[in-house]
Amino acid sequence: MRLMNFYQQCRIAKYRLLSNCANVEGKPTILQPVHLAGKGTIRFKGNVKLGCFPSAYYLSGYTYIEARTEEAVIEIGDGVWMNNNVAIISNGAGIKIGNRSMLGTHVEILDSDFHDLHPDRRGEPGKCANVEIGENVMIGPNVKIFKGVRIGNNCIIANGAVIRRSVPDNMLAYGNPARQGFGLLQD
Repeated sequence: MRLMNFYQQCRIAKYRLLSNCANVEGKPTILQPVHLAGKGTIRFKGNVKLGCFPSAYYLSGYTYIEARTEEAVIEIGDGVWMNNNVAIISNGAGIKIGNRSMLGTHVEILDSDFHDLHPDRRGEPGKCANVEIGENVMIGPNVKIFKGVRIGNNCIIANGAVIRRSVPDNMLAYGNPARQGFGLLQD
């Protein structure tokens, strides 16, 4: 166990050195290597945990969070816990993750197409639209969340879902493309 902890701390230190985002606010608990990149702002509010042990990719993966442009803001709320190998990239519109939300392994959240989709304009920037994830949302492994999506409070996003449309409060979303299932009961 000591050797594993030493190895992980070395990996965390390496990614800290590689990180180049100058505008980082807050201090998350880091259990897995995290690469913070970009010219924008990455804001951790309160008690945020990045990484999970024991879980897949703990010793082999890393979390990647990039606020690519100066106007890009990524805000991660209090009590958020991200599992291993999460990627969050804002190209300018912004990404907000609400309090007490949980993200599984290999979750990707993107606020942009990054490139124009037309073959003659591929070198031009793509369209951006903000992404907002409500409070107390549980996002399963291998989920992809794309630009312009709002996921309401108290939702569950099932393993492998591809979210291209907004999901109202208290719903289950699943599939590719995602469909909305039944409403979730509230206490």
